[in-house]
Amino acid sequence: MARRVTELQVLRTERLSPHMVRVVAGGDDLAAFPDTEHTDRYVKLLFEQPGVDYPEPFDIDTVHAEYPREQWPVQRTYTVRSLDHALGELVIDFVHHGDTGLAGPWAAAARPGDRIRMVGPGGAYAPDPAADWHLLVGDEAALPAVCAALERIPAGCPVVAILQTDGPSDEIKLPGEAGLDVTWLHRSDAAGDPDSTQLLDAVRALEFRSGRVHAFVHGEAIAVRELRRHLYRERGLAKDDLSISGYWRRGRDEEGFREFKQAELARERAEEQPG
Repeated sequence: MARRVTELQVLRTERLSPHMVRVVAGGDDLAAFPDTEHTDRYVKLLFEQPGVDYPEPFDIDTVHAEYPREQWPVQRTYTVRSLDHALGELVIDFVHHGDTGLAGPWAAAARPGDRIRMVGPGGAYAPDPAADWHLLVGDEAALPAVCAALERIPAGCPVVAILQTDGPSDEIKLPGEAGLDVTWLHRSDAAGDPDSTQLLDAVRALEFRSGRVHAFVHGEAIAVRELRRHLYRERGLAKDDLSISGYWRRGRDEEGFREFKQAELARERAEEQPG
């Protein structure tokens, strides 16, 4: 089945924090973009290679079939922060650290009218309204999905969030803060240690509430690996009650992260084998 490419135009941008840029996009193509139930709804953004003429109308399957791999658009995966068909707006929040990376610098330089192409959406998680309480854990890359989940959790249901940013200035306003137990962690407090176990230590120290928890845990892959072990083995969470995955790997771009993730999946399967 051919993959549909949605082509939108930037409507406006907003700086949410020193290291997060919001891009609001719209256009005629948005009408056909599915409004799924998932709060971790994601898309694959397509960044064209300079100097390559692509077919119009653009078809990613034709490109992959007829162009050499080095001319394929570069893909970057991002969470859709919100979608409003009535307003004609799709919102994506980008982590931006100067000239590092591809999508972050693009978002920081984006201007109204700029084109943005994407494939999707995908997704697998939405907060269970029947859960007794919710646990949301992650770093900046997970913040859009965390915020989307907070907007979906029924009013009055307890929510514990443990979130990591570079520093206090990177904290953002969260939906439903009045009923939210939130802990912000800052890498600047970890003495510059890139391998800090801040998130893991905070979750280990957390006194779990009574009743069934539904947890969403996403962020840097090594931190998530250790959190997975803790939540499954030490806390005894059932797989259906935990959405957990690495969004990125320190020191690797998305292509390198895909290779790392394949190796991680193989390792996890091996660990699950008896004996």
